[in-house]
Amino acid sequence: MRRVVVLAGHNVLLRRRDPAHFVSYLIMPMVLMLIFKGMLGDPAQVVTGLLVMFSVLSMADVATATLTERSWHTWDRLRATRARLSEIMIGKALPVFAVLLVQQAVLLVYGVLAVGMRPAGVIWPLALAVTVWSFALLCAGTAIAGVVRGQGELSTLCNIVALSVSALGGALVPYALMPEWARAVAPISPGYWATTMLQAAVRGDIPGTLGPAALLTGLVSPRGRSPAGVWAGAGAALPPSDREPFRLVRAPRFGGVECLRNRPEAR
Repeated sequence: MRRVVVLAGHNVLLRRRDPAHFVSYLIMPMVLMLIFKGMLGDPAQVVTGLLVMFSVLSMADVATATLTERSWHTWDRLRATRARLSEIMIGKALPVFAVLLVQQAVLLVYGVLAVGMRPAGVIWPLALAVTVWSFALLCAGTAIAGVVRGQGELSTLCNIVALSVSALGGALVPYALMPEWARAVAPISPGYWATTMLQAAVRGDIPGTLGPAALLTGLVSPRGRSPAGVWAGAGAALPPSDREPFRLVRAPRFGGVECLRNRPEAR
């Protein structure tokens, strides 16, 4: 547990030093919500659609949490510590998972206050929908980090995926207004199920929330494996960088919190 706290604290510092993506993915959907509100007239469609689109864009932040270790050639050094793979992955995942939850929670509150969305019924289906979608993005972002070779490829892939998933999923325009061919292929998009799940949660439709939630959980759990197992397996599959040992040392300037140091320069 202590090692998880140390690794999580280290990754929190990295997120705090580079909050640009988090801020931009909050401000941009807020502005677009006000514009789309007058065009579509359905606050739930506007809020949930843009939430899905910009949360998919946030996969870049999820992948960056692991990709930086490869860029700095410190991934194998991290694996050489006493921390188990599960502890490493949990320590790296907790901060970015919290960022995804905060992003979606802020946009939902903004949707209620500024856009006029009115959730019906109990609030726990909406909390469940946000948690399931955030974990699906966490699994996908970690897997992407294992295949891209740099930030350029990561940004390109996440932008293309975000637009495709959002457009085919009915996040930008209502499903009924999409072309016939798009409606036919929409169910293959995770964005379709995320949008359906969130809109059902806003309506207070518990069965309509649980169905897509189970399906999204199954998408990140192929061949019967648990989502956590798939997510940890994605971290284990990351390509090696170097094999030099890595040390955990105390850094007084961070309030006595142990954090990772001796990071070599990128080669």
